[in-house]
Amino acid sequence: MSLRVGIVVGEASGDMLGAGLMAALQKRYPDAVFEGIGGPRMLALGFNSFFPQDRLAVMGLIEPLKRLFELLRIRRHLATHFSRNPPDVFIGIDSPDFTLSLEETLRAKGIATVHYVSPSVWAWRQKRIVKIARAVDLMLTLLPFEASFYQQHQVPVCFVGHPLADQIPLHSDQQAARASLGLDAQVRYVALLPGSRGGEVNILGPVFWRAAAWCLQQCPDVQFVVPAANAARRVQIEQQLAALPTPLPLQIIDGQSQTVMTAAEVVLMASGTTSLEAMLLKRPMVVAYKFSKLGYWILSRLVKTRHFALPNLLADEPLVPEILQDDVTPERLGREVLAYLQQPQEVRRLQQRFTEIHEHIRCDASEKAAAAVLQLIGRE
Repeated sequence: MSLRVGIVVGEASGDMLGAGLMAALQKRYPDAVFEGIGGPRMLALGFNSFFPQDRLAVMGLIEPLKRLFELLRIRRHLATHFSRNPPDVFIGIDSPDFTLSLEETLRAKGIATVHYVSPSVWAWRQKRIVKIARAVDLMLTLLPFEASFYQQHQVPVCFVGHPLADQIPLHSDQQAARASLGLDAQVRYVALLPGSRGGEVNILGPVFWRAAAWCLQQCPDVQFVVPAANAARRVQIEQQLAALPTPLPLQIIDGQSQTVMTAAEVVLMASGTTSLEAMLLKRPMVVAYKFSKLGYWILSRLVKTRHFALPNLLADEPLVPEILQDDVTPERLGREVLAYLQQPQEVRRLQQRFTEIHEHIRCDASEKAAAAVLQLIGRE
């Protein structure tokens, strides 16, 4: 019996998840049909995309408003198509502002719905759980504490693990990473990752460079390496570095952030998914973030979690320093970085905890997600 699956993804990370899920489902159902909106990885597996995936890739508050009528038109088209041609299951991958409303419409028509990647409802805007409960027959989460939240609210959920934990080996090779980047095997390197977006680098970059200069005064043999997310970020970083009163022993690498982190002894970074990558690479880190004053005022009243760095959220304890807002100063960041360089026993303890968490979320996510979807519709 053939299988027909509707999927909508809105960004590159969703395309990666969607392709992994498709491949796992195709092992069981080689003739399965997949349609909706997908990215290049999914298209390569035979996905039929009604619209280019990048039409959904909007960020911030202003861009979605500018494209509101187009987004509503796309969603109406998808709702009409799947209502008239019901799939065995519909799966929304991330992009919750777009996909959850579509899932709610289709579920009301009797179509089984799955949402893959939990919104951060456990951290803020927790009332969204009411809409999620109406919209989905099953939530697939990447992280275990997310599943606990849904269980508490009686929403069917399955923790499938994180694909990054499957892709990144349990033990990373620092010397191989240095060789591939042309870095000295004997030097102590600190990786600086002030973010991938212009706004983040604009706020955090100057503080990170001054923190590096502070570290250099205390520890003259340390050197620094920075992965530039793209050409625009490289230009932005170079301009900021040129404004420093004293040049830094710093090398800019185009992309390759995972390799750069692997090559380093310590990572100073902006908060985000990259902190999960650093943890999986077993690199000690200092996590920092700054918002506008208004943004911080709003978020401080909405966010319900004790931690914001993903390693600390996963451990439910302060494994790594997380430094926020007015505490983000060169001296504070520099002290935390040097503490790792001066305490190798603490680094070893931290790496052991990182390994334990890595093993916990390394669950063969795509295979587990496929099994959960098929079980939902009685096809496993």
